[in-house]
Amino acid sequence: MKELISLPASEIAAYKGDAEREIRALGCDGAELIWSGEDLPAELPCPDCVGYHLVFYPDWIDLWNGDLAALERKFGSEEKWRAFYGGDRSELVAQYAADMERAASVGAKYVVFHVSDVSVEEGYTYEWLHTDEEVIDAAAELINMLCQGKSFPFAVFVENQWWPGLTFTRPEMTAHLLDAIEYADKGVLLDTGHLMNANTAIRTQAEGARFILDMLDAHGKLAESVRAMHLHQSVSGEYVRTHTGFIPTDLPEEYFERFAFSYAHIQKIDRHQPWTDPAVREVVGRISPEYLTHELSASGIEARAAAVRIQRASLWGEKS
Repeated sequence: MKELISLPASEIAAYKGDAEREIRALGCDGAELIWSGEDLPAELPCPDCVGYHLVFYPDWIDLWNGDLAALERKFGSEEKWRAFYGGDRSELVAQYAADMERAASVGAKYVVFHVSDVSVEEGYTYEWLHTDEEVIDAAAELINMLCQGKSFPFAVFVENQWWPGLTFTRPEMTAHLLDAIEYADKGVLLDTGHLMNANTAIRTQAEGARFILDMLDAHGKLAESVRAMHLHQSVSGEYVRTHTGFIPTDLPEEYFERFAFSYAHIQKIDRHQPWTDPAVREVVGRISPEYLTHELSASGIEARAAAVRIQRASLWGEKS
């Protein structure tokens, strides 16, 4: 198993050439990069162990389906939705295709694709506009378009969310998605915090660990498709129960303001905090993934390192 840290490419320069040394000092083998438009440095940390998180749009199915009425309703105008996505469906495909090539150029061993769809409003109402099946079918179609005729040097991993799509709570949907993806080198990247978010009854990390194990049990042999993990914990059920089911009265009308406003709300649901309960050991041991990425909420080198140390101590039972 290779251990990685989640690392925005924009922050590599802050390490002043010491990124690889800092990563190794944490007991990790490499980094899962997140690109946000910047020029990638000529020399990447731990180039022999790189993961790559593909670009994603939380709300994209209406664009994919060409539902102009839905886009107008959400964004207010064609100008707004085109500005948000950078164009139409073909431009969306082009963005993903460019990101796949970028991942290949940095020597990525795997890429991560979010299989979910949620609008700003749905994030508050928890009343879904699209089904798991709709999102999964669209995601498989897009992945197949991106991979057709290609021989990429990396695996394609699909990541679970708690929004409609791949939730890893319905084994038949996990099977349907994997069957629909025609690219041979594929698998599931199980995000532990996202899976915890799918059960608002969870009150402790230990209960979260138990739920994850239950979902693995439910998947039976299909659980062997889990080849990678994003490791973090999120105990946010109480917040969800008291802050969803309605649209807040102060939600802005203008789309870009509304999108920015909702970000803090999502962060309170999806907390990306380090595990402090040793119950996490059974979860990781059960999966024994090829890649385990510490995907933790932290700003800056020191905060990121502190969060990784806390989680690794819980995971391995010793100070790291």
